[in-house]
Parts: sequence; C-alpha cells; structure tokens
Amino acid sequence: MILEVAILNIKTGLSADFEKAFGKAENIISSMDGYISHQLKKCIEETDKYILLVNWETLEAHTEGFRGSLAYQDWKKLLHHFYDPFPTVEHYVEIEG
Repeated sequence: MILEVAILNIKTGLSADFEKAFGKAENIISSMDGYISHQLKKCIEETDKYILLVNWETLEAHTEGFRGSLAYQDWKKLLHHFYDPFPTVEHYVEIEG
C-alpha cells in the first residue's frame, strides 16, 4: 500500500468553497482503480491549510491511473484553482519491523 500525502494551502478566505468542491471531488478519486481510502484534515494552527492523505494499492494507481485519467481533468477543474502555492505531493510506504 502507498500513502499519498499532500499539504494543501488554500487561498485566503476560500476554505468553505474548497471544502464544498472537495465534497464533489472525493467522489471522483474514490471511484478510481487502485484507490483504497482517503482523509482530508484541516489544520488547527493555520487557517486555510489542509492535509490530504490517500491510500493507493500501488504508486502507479495514483501517478499513472488517476493522474492519467479523464476523471483527473474534472478533479483539476474542481480543486486546482484553490491552491497557493501548488501542493507538493509525496508518497510513503510502511516500513517493516
């Protein structure tokens, strides 16, 4: 399993609109092959900041399957205009032991 981690800095004052749009966008991501689960969490210390955690079966399910899909274009239209700066996305694996 791969954990995708994205810190989302939302343009000032647009958090409510972002949350509404994300409510629509989560239907897109949750329908993708290789998707397992996701969580969106709002930062307590910084207004307009979130963390998105998505579990994928494989790295390619995210980087090729989701990002290469037509559905990703709808995701982008719903969400990408809210970000400033554009988020860095990282992927993590569980360590053995």
